[in-house]
Amino acid sequence: MNQPIDQDAVRTFQLLQRAKTDALTAEQQNQLERARTDSSGAQAAILVADDSEAVRAIIVLMLHSLGYRNVAEAVDGQDALEQLHQREFDLLVLDIEMPRLDGYKVLEAMKEDPVLRHLPVIVASGLNEIEAVVKCIELGAEDFLPKPVNAVIMRARVAASLERKRLRDLEQIRLIELHWEKQLLATEQEKSERLLLNILPASVAGRLKQGEQNIAERYADVSVLFADLVGFTALVKRTDPVELVGLLNDLFSRYDRIASRLGLEKIKTIGDCYLVVGGLPEPRSDHPEAVAGMALEMLDALETFNQERGIKLRLRLGLHTGPVVAGVIGHQKFAYDLWGATVNLASRLQSAGVPNRVHVSEHTALRLRSKFRLTDRGAIMCKGIGRVRTCLIEGRI
Repeated sequence: MNQPIDQDAVRTFQLLQRAKTDALTAEQQNQLERARTDSSGAQAAILVADDSEAVRAIIVLMLHSLGYRNVAEAVDGQDALEQLHQREFDLLVLDIEMPRLDGYKVLEAMKEDPVLRHLPVIVASGLNEIEAVVKCIELGAEDFLPKPVNAVIMRARVAASLERKRLRDLEQIRLIELHWEKQLLATEQEKSERLLLNILPASVAGRLKQGEQNIAERYADVSVLFADLVGFTALVKRTDPVELVGLLNDLFSRYDRIASRLGLEKIKTIGDCYLVVGGLPEPRSDHPEAVAGMALEMLDALETFNQERGIKLRLRLGLHTGPVVAGVIGHQKFAYDLWGATVNLASRLQSAGVPNRVHVSEHTALRLRSKFRLTDRGAIMCKGIGRVRTCLIEGRI
Protein backbone atom coordinates (compact mmCIF):
# COMPACT_ATOMS: atom_id res chain seq x y z
CA MET A 1 0.00 0.00 0.00
CA ASN A 2 1.36 3.42 -0.97
CA GLN A 3 2.50 5.76 1.81
CA PRO A 4 0.75 9.17 2.07
CA ILE A 5 2.49 11.80 -0.03
CA ASP A 6 4.46 14.35 1.98
CA GLN A 7 2.54 17.64 1.54
CA ASP A 8 5.69 19.69 2.10
CA ALA A 9 7.29 17.75 -0.72
CA VAL A 10 4.26 18.44 -2.89
CA ARG A 11 4.56 22.17 -2.17
CA THR A 12 8.26 22.10 -2.97
CA PHE A 13 7.72 20.41 -6.30
CA GLN A 14 4.84 22.70 -7.21
CA LEU A 15 7.18 25.63 -6.67
CA LEU A 16 9.75 23.88 -8.77
CA GLN A 17 7.33 23.25 -11.61
CA ARG A 18 6.08 26.81 -11.54
CA ALA A 19 9.36 28.70 -11.43
CA LYS A 20 12.51 26.62 -11.45
CA THR A 21 12.29 24.16 -14.32
CA ASP A 22 14.94 26.07 -16.28
CA ALA A 23 17.56 24.89 -13.77
CA LEU A 24 16.90 21.19 -14.52
CA THR A 25 17.17 18.89 -17.50
CA ALA A 26 14.04 17.22 -18.85
CA GLU A 27 15.20 13.92 -17.36
CA GLN A 28 15.76 15.53 -13.97
CA GLN A 29 12.32 17.10 -14.10
CA ASN A 30 10.78 13.70 -14.84
CA GLN A 31 12.80 12.12 -12.07
CA LEU A 32 11.74 14.71 -9.54
CA GLU A 33 8.14 14.54 -10.66
CA ARG A 34 8.27 10.81 -9.94
CA ALA A 35 9.60 11.58 -6.49
CA ARG A 36 6.61 13.85 -5.89
CA THR A 37 3.86 11.55 -7.20
CA ASP A 38 5.31 8.08 -6.76
CA SER A 39 6.21 7.55 -3.13
CA SER A 40 6.23 3.78 -3.70
CA GLY A 41 8.91 4.08 -6.38
CA ALA A 42 6.96 2.02 -8.91
CA GLN A 43 7.94 4.40 -11.72
CA ALA A 44 11.59 4.58 -10.70
CA ALA A 45 14.20 4.19 -13.45
CA ILE A 46 16.42 1.22 -12.57
CA LEU A 47 19.52 0.03 -14.41
CA VAL A 48 20.67 -3.58 -14.07
CA ALA A 49 24.33 -4.13 -14.96
CA ASP A 50 25.50 -7.76 -15.26
CA ASP A 51 27.52 -9.53 -17.95
CA SER A 52 25.35 -12.64 -17.68
CA GLU A 53 22.27 -12.37 -19.86
CA ALA A 54 20.53 -15.06 -17.85
CA VAL A 55 21.19 -13.33 -14.52
CA ARG A 56 20.08 -9.99 -15.93
CA ALA A 57 16.87 -11.56 -17.18
CA ILE A 58 16.16 -13.05 -13.75
CA ILE A 59 16.77 -9.74 -11.94
CA VAL A 60 14.70 -7.77 -14.47
CA LEU A 61 11.86 -10.31 -14.21
CA MET A 62 12.07 -10.09 -10.43
CA LEU A 63 11.87 -6.30 -10.52
CA HIS A 64 8.91 -6.46 -12.89
CA SER A 65 7.14 -8.82 -10.54
CA LEU A 66 7.73 -6.34 -7.72
CA GLY A 67 6.00 -3.61 -9.73
CA TYR A 68 9.03 -1.83 -11.21
CA ARG A 69 8.47 -1.46 -14.97
CA ASN A 70 11.03 1.18 -15.92
CA VAL A 71 14.06 -1.16 -16.00
CA ALA A 72 17.04 -0.93 -18.37
CA GLU A 73 19.95 -3.36 -18.87
CA ALA A 74 23.73 -2.95 -19.24
CA VAL A 75 25.95 -5.79 -20.45
CA ASP A 76 29.01 -4.73 -18.43
CA GLY A 77 30.48 -1.90 -16.35
CA GLN A 78 31.49 0.22 -19.33
CA ASP A 79 28.01 -0.01 -20.81
CA ALA A 80 26.54 0.89 -17.41
CA LEU A 81 28.62 4.08 -17.09
CA GLU A 82 27.75 5.14 -20.64
CA GLN A 83 24.04 4.73 -19.93
CA LEU A 84 24.33 6.57 -16.59
CA HIS A 85 25.81 9.55 -18.43
CA GLN A 86 23.14 9.47 -21.13
CA ARG A 87 20.03 9.55 -18.93
CA GLU A 88 18.88 9.83 -15.33
CA PHE A 89 18.37 6.74 -13.18
CA ASP A 90 17.07 6.27 -9.66
CA LEU A 91 18.90 3.05 -8.83
CA LEU A 92 21.74 0.87 -10.15
CA VAL A 93 21.81 -2.89 -9.51
CA LEU A 94 25.46 -3.79 -10.14
CA ASP A 95 27.46 -6.98 -10.53
CA ILE A 96 31.16 -7.05 -9.56
CA GLU A 97 32.83 -9.52 -11.91
CA MET A 98 32.35 -8.15 -15.42
CA PRO A 99 34.58 -7.71 -18.50
CA ARG A 100 35.98 -4.34 -19.71
CA LEU A 101 35.07 -2.59 -16.46
CA ASP A 102 34.24 -4.46 -13.26
CA GLY A 103 31.87 -3.31 -10.54
CA TYR A 104 34.65 -1.85 -8.38
CA LYS A 105 35.77 0.40 -11.24
CA VAL A 106 32.21 1.52 -11.83
CA LEU A 107 31.82 2.44 -8.16
CA GLU A 108 35.15 4.31 -8.22
CA ALA A 109 34.11 6.26 -11.33
CA MET A 110 30.75 7.13 -9.80
CA LYS A 111 32.37 8.26 -6.56
CA GLU A 112 34.53 10.73 -8.52
CA ASP A 113 31.60 12.02 -10.55
CA PRO A 114 29.66 14.89 -8.83
CA VAL A 115 26.52 13.93 -10.74
CA LEU A 116 26.61 10.18 -10.15
CA ARG A 117 28.08 9.98 -6.66
CA HIS A 118 24.65 10.25 -5.01
CA LEU A 119 22.96 7.58 -7.16
CA PRO A 120 22.09 4.58 -4.94
CA VAL A 121 23.79 1.33 -5.91
CA ILE A 122 22.82 -2.18 -4.80
CA VAL A 123 25.59 -4.66 -5.52
CA ALA A 124 24.30 -8.12 -6.46
CA SER A 125 27.29 -10.45 -6.67
CA GLY A 126 28.44 -14.00 -6.21
CA LEU A 127 31.42 -12.69 -4.24
CA ASN A 128 30.30 -13.27 -0.70
CA GLU A 129 33.59 -12.60 1.09
CA ILE A 130 33.38 -9.93 3.75
CA GLU A 131 36.26 -8.06 2.07
CA ALA A 132 34.19 -7.67 -1.09
CA VAL A 133 31.21 -6.39 0.86
CA VAL A 134 33.33 -3.89 2.81
CA LYS A 135 35.07 -2.65 -0.33
CA CYS A 136 31.75 -2.06 -2.10
CA ILE A 137 30.36 -0.12 0.85
CA GLU A 138 33.55 1.95 1.10
CA LEU A 139 33.24 2.80 -2.60
CA GLY A 140 29.72 4.14 -2.07
CA ALA A 141 27.35 1.19 -2.56
CA GLU A 142 24.26 1.38 -0.36
CA ASP A 143 23.67 -2.34 -0.08
CA PHE A 144 25.04 -5.76 -0.99
CA LEU A 145 22.96 -8.79 -2.05
CA PRO A 146 24.52 -12.21 -2.50
CA LYS A 147 23.56 -14.28 -5.55
CA PRO A 148 21.24 -15.95 -6.13
CA VAL A 149 19.16 -12.95 -5.15
CA ASN A 150 16.21 -13.57 -2.85
CA ALA A 151 13.04 -11.81 -4.12
CA VAL A 152 11.80 -10.87 -0.63
CA ILE A 153 15.15 -9.31 0.30
CA MET A 154 15.34 -7.66 -3.11
CA ARG A 155 11.93 -6.01 -2.55
CA ALA A 156 12.98 -4.61 0.82
CA ARG A 157 16.41 -3.40 -0.29
CA VAL A 158 15.18 -1.79 -3.51
CA ALA A 159 12.28 -0.05 -1.75
CA ALA A 160 14.59 1.29 0.97
CA SER A 161 17.17 2.54 -1.55
CA LEU A 162 14.55 4.24 -3.70
CA GLU A 163 12.98 5.92 -0.67
CA ARG A 164 16.36 7.29 0.39
CA LYS A 165 16.90 8.47 -3.18
CA ARG A 166 13.48 10.14 -3.19
CA LEU A 167 14.24 11.98 0.04
CA ARG A 168 17.59 13.12 -1.35
CA ASP A 169 15.84 14.39 -4.47
CA LEU A 170 13.40 16.35 -2.34
CA GLU A 171 16.26 17.82 -0.33
CA GLN A 172 18.08 18.75 -3.53
CA ILE A 173 15.00 20.57 -4.77
CA ARG A 174 14.74 22.45 -1.49
CA LEU A 175 18.34 23.56 -2.01
CA ILE A 176 17.55 24.58 -5.59
CA GLU A 177 14.49 26.46 -4.32
CA LEU A 178 16.51 28.31 -1.70
CA HIS A 179 19.25 29.15 -4.19
CA TRP A 180 16.71 30.34 -6.75
CA GLU A 181 14.84 32.44 -4.19
CA LYS A 182 18.15 33.95 -3.05
CA GLN A 183 18.97 34.86 -6.64
CA LEU A 184 15.48 36.26 -7.16
CA LEU A 185 15.78 38.34 -4.00
CA ALA A 186 19.17 39.67 -5.12
CA THR A 187 17.73 40.51 -8.54
CA GLU A 188 14.75 42.31 -7.03
CA GLN A 189 17.04 44.22 -4.65
CA GLU A 190 19.18 45.25 -7.58
CA LYS A 191 16.10 46.42 -9.48
CA SER A 192 14.92 48.39 -6.43
CA GLU A 193 18.31 50.02 -6.01
CA ARG A 194 18.47 50.95 -9.70
CA LEU A 195 14.97 52.43 -9.46
CA LEU A 196 15.93 54.35 -6.32
CA LEU A 197 19.05 55.71 -8.02
CA ASN A 198 16.90 56.83 -10.95
CA ILE A 199 14.86 58.91 -8.50
CA LEU A 200 17.41 60.08 -5.95
CA PRO A 201 21.12 60.95 -5.81
CA ALA A 202 23.21 57.97 -4.69
CA SER A 203 24.18 59.48 -1.35
CA VAL A 204 20.56 60.38 -0.54
CA ALA A 205 19.35 56.92 -1.57
CA GLY A 206 21.94 55.41 0.77
CA ARG A 207 20.68 57.49 3.68
CA LEU A 208 17.09 56.45 3.00
CA LYS A 209 18.11 52.79 2.94
CA GLN A 210 19.76 53.26 6.33
CA GLY A 211 16.46 54.40 7.78
CA GLU A 212 16.60 58.21 7.69
CA GLN A 213 13.14 59.69 7.14
CA ASN A 214 13.61 63.45 7.04
CA ILE A 215 16.46 64.33 4.70
CA ALA A 216 17.10 68.04 4.09
CA GLU A 217 20.36 69.93 3.55
CA ARG A 218 21.30 73.56 3.02
CA TYR A 219 23.84 74.15 0.26
CA ALA A 220 25.51 77.56 0.22
CA ASP A 221 26.64 77.52 -3.40
CA VAL A 222 25.11 75.60 -6.31
CA SER A 223 24.14 76.34 -9.91
CA VAL A 224 20.55 75.74 -11.00
CA LEU A 225 19.53 75.38 -14.64
CA PHE A 226 15.97 75.39 -15.98
CA ALA A 227 15.38 74.46 -19.62
CA ASP A 228 11.97 74.72 -21.28
CA LEU A 229 10.97 73.72 -24.81
CA VAL A 230 9.60 76.50 -27.00
CA GLY A 231 6.88 75.41 -29.40
CA PHE A 232 6.06 72.24 -27.51
CA THR A 233 2.45 73.22 -26.81
CA ALA A 234 1.77 73.55 -30.53
CA LEU A 235 3.45 70.20 -31.11
CA VAL A 236 1.16 68.60 -28.51
CA LYS A 237 -1.94 69.61 -30.44
CA ARG A 238 -0.88 67.94 -33.69
CA THR A 239 1.01 64.86 -32.43
CA ASP A 240 -0.21 61.44 -31.36
CA PRO A 241 0.18 61.07 -27.56
CA VAL A 242 2.35 57.95 -27.77
CA GLU A 243 4.60 59.56 -30.36
CA LEU A 244 4.75 62.74 -28.28
CA VAL A 245 5.92 60.90 -25.17
CA GLY A 246 8.46 59.05 -27.29
CA LEU A 247 9.86 62.34 -28.62
CA LEU A 248 10.13 63.84 -25.16
CA ASN A 249 11.70 60.71 -23.75
CA ASP A 250 14.27 60.61 -26.54
CA LEU A 251 15.30 64.25 -26.05
CA PHE A 252 15.39 64.18 -22.26
CA SER A 253 17.31 60.90 -22.30
CA ARG A 254 19.99 62.69 -24.31
CA TYR A 255 20.05 65.41 -21.65
CA ASP A 256 20.29 62.74 -18.93
CA ARG A 257 23.39 61.32 -20.57
CA ILE A 258 25.00 64.75 -20.72
CA ALA A 259 24.25 65.38 -17.03
CA SER A 260 25.65 62.00 -16.06
CA ARG A 261 28.82 62.51 -18.07
CA LEU A 262 29.41 65.96 -16.57
CA GLY A 263 28.69 64.80 -13.01
CA LEU A 264 25.58 66.95 -12.59
CA GLU A 265 22.37 66.03 -10.81
CA LYS A 266 19.13 65.92 -12.75
CA ILE A 267 16.38 66.87 -10.31
CA LYS A 268 13.21 66.33 -12.31
CA THR A 269 11.21 67.07 -15.41
CA ILE A 270 8.01 69.10 -15.21
CA GLY A 271 6.09 68.58 -18.42
CA ASP A 272 8.48 69.85 -21.09
CA CYS A 273 10.75 71.58 -18.54
CA TYR A 274 14.06 70.05 -17.43
CA LEU A 275 15.75 70.93 -14.11
CA VAL A 276 19.40 70.13 -13.38
CA VAL A 277 21.81 71.36 -10.70
CA GLY A 278 25.57 71.36 -10.11
CA GLY A 279 27.29 71.40 -6.73
CA LEU A 280 25.07 68.98 -4.83
CA PRO A 281 24.74 66.56 -3.18
CA GLU A 282 28.54 66.39 -3.55
CA PRO A 283 30.02 69.93 -3.45
CA ARG A 284 32.31 71.01 -6.31
CA SER A 285 33.92 74.37 -6.97
CA ASP A 286 33.46 74.38 -10.76
CA HIS A 287 29.70 73.88 -10.80
CA PRO A 288 28.90 77.17 -12.66
CA GLU A 289 31.21 76.19 -15.54
CA ALA A 290 29.92 72.60 -15.56
CA VAL A 291 26.26 73.65 -15.69
CA ALA A 292 26.92 76.34 -18.31
CA GLY A 293 28.75 73.73 -20.38
CA MET A 294 25.74 71.43 -20.11
CA ALA A 295 23.43 74.23 -21.24
CA LEU A 296 25.45 74.68 -24.43
CA GLU A 297 25.54 70.92 -25.03
CA MET A 298 21.76 70.78 -24.58
CA LEU A 299 21.38 73.28 -27.42
CA ASP A 300 23.66 71.19 -29.65
CA ALA A 301 21.74 68.04 -28.73
CA LEU A 302 18.44 69.76 -29.59
CA GLU A 303 19.76 70.80 -33.00
CA THR A 304 20.74 67.20 -33.75
CA PHE A 305 17.40 65.99 -32.43
CA ASN A 306 15.48 68.40 -34.68
CA GLN A 307 17.43 67.27 -37.74
CA GLU A 308 16.79 63.60 -36.99
CA ARG A 309 13.10 64.09 -36.22
CA GLY A 310 12.31 66.72 -38.83
CA ILE A 311 10.88 69.20 -36.32
CA LYS A 312 11.82 72.70 -35.13
CA LEU A 313 11.75 72.83 -31.36
CA ARG A 314 13.71 75.52 -29.54
CA LEU A 315 14.93 75.80 -25.97
CA ARG A 316 14.93 78.59 -23.39
CA LEU A 317 17.50 78.19 -20.60
CA GLY A 318 17.86 80.08 -17.32
CA LEU A 319 20.89 79.70 -15.02
CA HIS A 320 21.57 81.18 -11.61
CA THR A 321 24.04 80.42 -8.82
CA GLY A 322 23.43 80.69 -5.08
CA PRO A 323 22.19 78.89 -1.94
CA VAL A 324 19.39 76.31 -1.93
CA VAL A 325 17.72 73.84 0.38
CA ALA A 326 17.50 70.30 -1.01
CA GLY A 327 15.69 67.32 0.43
CA VAL A 328 13.28 64.44 0.05
CA ILE A 329 9.57 65.09 0.35
CA GLY A 330 6.78 62.56 0.71
CA HIS A 331 6.65 58.95 1.84
CA GLN A 332 4.82 57.66 -1.21
CA LYS A 333 6.06 58.64 -4.67
CA PHE A 334 8.72 60.65 -2.86
CA ALA A 335 10.94 63.09 -4.74
CA TYR A 336 14.23 64.90 -4.27
CA ASP A 337 13.64 68.61 -4.83
CA LEU A 338 15.14 72.11 -4.43
CA TRP A 339 13.78 75.23 -2.74
CA GLY A 340 14.88 78.81 -2.32
CA ALA A 341 15.38 82.14 -4.05
CA THR A 342 18.10 80.70 -6.29
CA VAL A 343 15.65 78.19 -7.74
CA ASN A 344 12.98 80.87 -8.24
CA LEU A 345 15.37 83.21 -10.05
CA ALA A 346 16.71 80.47 -12.34
CA SER A 347 13.10 79.66 -13.27
CA ARG A 348 12.33 83.36 -13.96
CA LEU A 349 15.47 83.67 -16.09
CA GLN A 350 14.29 80.75 -18.16
CA SER A 351 10.82 82.28 -18.62
CA ALA A 352 12.30 85.64 -19.66
CA GLY A 353 15.04 84.10 -21.78
CA VAL A 354 15.74 84.17 -25.50
CA PRO A 355 15.02 80.97 -27.46
CA ASN A 356 18.14 78.89 -28.08
CA ARG A 357 20.26 81.09 -25.80
CA VAL A 358 21.54 80.52 -22.27
CA HIS A 359 20.23 83.29 -20.02
CA VAL A 360 22.27 83.80 -16.82
CA SER A 361 22.18 86.18 -13.88
CA GLU A 362 24.94 88.79 -13.52
CA HIS A 363 26.08 86.98 -10.36
CA THR A 364 26.63 83.77 -12.32
CA ALA A 365 28.13 85.63 -15.29
CA LEU A 366 30.90 87.03 -13.06
CA ARG A 367 31.96 83.46 -12.28
CA LEU A 368 31.85 82.40 -15.93
CA ARG A 369 33.62 85.31 -17.63
CA SER A 370 37.08 83.74 -17.59
CA LYS A 371 35.89 80.71 -19.59
CA PHE A 372 32.81 81.85 -21.52
CA ARG A 373 31.99 84.71 -23.90
CA LEU A 374 29.10 86.74 -22.51
CA THR A 375 26.81 89.51 -23.77
CA ASP A 376 25.25 91.97 -21.33
CA ARG A 377 21.47 91.97 -21.68
CA GLY A 378 20.88 94.72 -19.15
CA ALA A 379 18.23 94.71 -16.44
CA ILE A 380 15.03 92.74 -16.98
CA MET A 381 11.91 92.46 -14.87
CA CYS A 382 11.47 89.08 -13.17
CA LYS A 383 8.02 88.35 -11.75
CA GLY A 384 7.99 88.35 -7.95
CA ILE A 385 11.67 89.36 -7.80
CA GLY A 386 12.06 92.73 -9.52
CA ARG A 387 14.68 94.01 -11.93
CA VAL A 388 17.70 91.75 -12.37
CA ARG A 389 20.80 92.36 -14.49
CA THR A 390 21.43 89.40 -16.81
CA CYS A 391 23.71 88.15 -19.59
CA LEU A 392 23.58 85.72 -22.49
CA ILE A 393 26.28 83.10 -23.01
CA GLU A 394 27.70 83.28 -26.53
CA GLY A 395 30.02 80.29 -26.22
CA ARG A 396 33.27 79.14 -24.68
CA ILE A 397 36.44 81.22 -24.84
